Amino acid sequence: MRVAGFLFIRNAIKYDYPVKEAILSILPLCDEVIVSIGNSEDDTVGLIQSINSPKIRISYSVWDDTLREGGKVLAVETDKAFDHVSAAADWCIYLQGDEVIHEDGYATIRENMVRYKEDPQVEGFLFKYRHFYGSYDYLGDSRRWYSHEIRIIRNDKTIRSYRDAQGFRKNGRKLQVKPLDAYIHHYGYVKHPSIQLQKHLNFEKLYNHSSLRDKVSAGKVERFDYGTIDSLQKFTGSHPKVMQELISRKNWQFSADISKKNFTLKGWFHYWAEKITGRRFFEYKNYKVVRH
Repeated sequence: MRVAGFLFIRNAIKYDYPVKEAILSILPLCDEVIVSIGNSEDDTVGLIQSINSPKIRISYSVWDDTLREGGKVLAVETDKAFDHVSAAADWCIYLQGDEVIHEDGYATIRENMVRYKEDPQVEGFLFKYRHFYGSYDYLGDSRRWYSHEIRIIRNDKTIRSYRDAQGFRKNGRKLQVKPLDAYIHHYGYVKHPSIQLQKHLNFEKLYNHSSLRDKVSAGKVERFDYGTIDSLQKFTGSHPKVMQELISRKNWQFSADISKKNFTLKGWFHYWAEKITGRRFFEYKNYKVVRH
């Protein structure tokens, strides 16, 4: 069995993406890792080269900044990276630049890739998610955060990234996947507030929005406001080992009163239903779970 990793990145240093840690988290699982680097304003290339692994193959991309509807450029760049994966790979592990696989899941990931390698019904694998917010000590625990997503797919180039690169489809239909007892840590909302603001301004361009940019231009916003979140819980588990050095360099303070919630009546219902049952009802799923 041969496994490839693939991801895309642009301006990793400027926007403080933990992409180096993301790559380090998949290297033990992969025979090759494709890193598609977009035209950047910083030394993203040097950052990736500093990993110094013979498994890494860098490709270069120029982003089409005219694709400003619904984050479509993110899907386009995902597909570019995927298309560089060699034909010899059986499975492909995809990560975004702020996602890190926890090593506690390595064994079950390997086991399932081997087990279902010859089963054509299984087209991918579903990971559980932990979404960190404000700092490495808090998790978003409301329905605004997706609970699962596809991050391993077959090396089938008819599979394409969907919408703004949050999932995949094959010839327009949902993939058939098996759930994994493995976690991805999402650190997209763990940055110094000034850098988080710049990242959000950049994302507004990708999605053709301007609400935050207008507030900055009017002098109403100088840093990202982490206090607008609806619900958080304290994280008491462990972070991936590859994150330890980065976590030790954290240079801002964030604390939250986890007893404070900002829900509508419907939001409260869904929140407590999930807490009591451990299930998330009526969640949108861009996949179909294989039951056998």
